[in-house]
Amino acid sequence: MIYIVRHGQTEQNLKKKLQGRSDFPLTELGREQASAVGDAFRDAGIVFDKVYSSPLGRAVETAELIAGDAPIEVEEALIEMDYGPYEGTDLHNLPPEVEEFFKDFTNHPAPDGMEQLSSVVARAGEFLVRLKAEAVHRDILLSTHAIAMKGLLEYLTPESNGAYWSTYIGNCAVYVTECNGGAYTVPTEWSK
Repeated sequence: MIYIVRHGQTEQNLKKKLQGRSDFPLTELGREQASAVGDAFRDAGIVFDKVYSSPLGRAVETAELIAGDAPIEVEEALIEMDYGPYEGTDLHNLPPEVEEFFKDFTNHPAPDGMEQLSSVVARAGEFLVRLKAEAVHRDILLSTHAIAMKGLLEYLTPESNGAYWSTYIGNCAVYVTECNGGAYTVPTEWSK
C-alpha cells in the first residue's frame, strides 16, 4: 500500500499564506499532528518498508515523526508547487490573477511565474510510474504538500476531471492507494 500524507501545520499555514517552496518548519501542533498519525499507523500494525519525502524540511520532519526508523529518501517530485512571485501571499488578500486561478483551477492557467498544474501532475505521475515495481506488497509512505498531493491524486484518478484541485486537504491528512497488477487503485482517504 502507498500512504500519501500532507505535512503537519507550519506558521505559514496558521497565517493563511501561500507557502510553496519556502522552507518553514512545523509548529508544535504540526509535530503533534504527525506524531498522532505515526501512532495511528503503529496501532494499525503498519510498518513502512520505505519512505519518500519532499526535500522541504516540513515534509521530512513529518516523515520522521510518522515513520520512526524507516529509511527516508528525498524525492524532488514530491516538492510543493512553485508559486514563484506569489509565495508568502496572504490567502485573504490575493492578487486578482491568483484569485481567478484559485476559483477555477481547471479552466484558468496558473498566473505567469507559477508552476502550472499540468506540471505538478506530470512529475507526480512520472514518480508513481517509477514506484510501481517497488510498491507491490510493500507499505510505502509519501510525505508531501497540499498541491503536490492533489497532483498525485489527480494522476491516480484521471476521471476526477480536476475535482481534487478544489478539495480541501488538511495538515496530516492521509490518502491510500495500492498497486495491483501494474495499476494503482483509486485513492481513498485513510482514517486513523
